[in-house]
Amino acid sequence: MRFFLAAIAALFLGACATTAANDPRDPWEGMNRGIWDFNEAADKAIVKPIAKGYVEYVPSFIRAGVTNFFGNLDDVASGLNCFLQGKPVAAFNDFGRVIVNTTFGVAGLWDVASQLDVEKHQEDFGQTLGWWGVGSGPYFVIPLLGPSTVRDAPARLADPGLYYSYKIDNPTVSWSMFLVYELDIRANLLKAESVLDEAAIDRYTFVRDAWLQRRRNQVYDGNPPREKEEE
Repeated sequence: MRFFLAAIAALFLGACATTAANDPRDPWEGMNRGIWDFNEAADKAIVKPIAKGYVEYVPSFIRAGVTNFFGNLDDVASGLNCFLQGKPVAAFNDFGRVIVNTTFGVAGLWDVASQLDVEKHQEDFGQTLGWWGVGSGPYFVIPLLGPSTVRDAPARLADPGLYYSYKIDNPTVSWSMFLVYELDIRANLLKAESVLDEAAIDRYTFVRDAWLQRRRNQVYDGNPPREKEEE
């Protein structure tokens, strides 16, 4: 109970902060920092311990199978978004991966396509909107889910981990699928977290800047145009 009261207090104080944002990409920095503090508290108290237990007690081949299963669903969405972005070759590659992994990889539990050097892409609907010229909008931290933008936050509704779980009639199964999807993502980030702890003086700023830069590179396939301040 004390954790939830502290988390709610941090969220409220952040939302009410009047300090002007220093970064024009992050005009809601006060609110975002409050949500960030809430997420950090929730992660420290609940999510991270569960993820560490998952890594420690679940055999690696099972964890790899879970990652591959959801990666196979990601390939479906990636292929669709490649088509929407006018990249037919990449789309056929992704759909080819789905066919191979679903057929020979037992519903995607084994990543046979990668062993056959079938290229994997990571395209989502937020990137598609960006490819069609929709601006990212202000930086926005989603409660419990982390960094995003005004463009990308609603686009997450089309992501496999959310979309496919909605299509399952059994609420227990659908929520379990969504929670395992998020747990798999968090567990795979445990190793990278030590780098963040060593490098970041202000974790919020470090993650925000790194996330926005990575997201921009994704939208422009690693070749983003020069920004005004760079010219």
